[in-house]
Amino acid sequence: MEFMTASQAAKLWNISQRRVQVLCSEGRIPGVFKLGDAWAIPANSSKPCDSRLKQTKKEQPENECN
Repeated sequence: MEFMTASQAAKLWNISQRRVQVLCSEGRIPGVFKLGDAWAIPANSSKPCDSRLKQTKKEQPENECN
């Protein structure tokens, strides 16, 4: 299995590295684990939904953040 760092995930998902680190520490990314000070994120992981935002069913696109 291949892994990526928080900075690689941040570039891929177009969010900050700090936000990726917070998602990892909250357990929002499946299969993530810490190697020393760095997070190891499975390379096939998708960006988790932003639970800070509330969306109605009309606003929420299909196949996005169930």
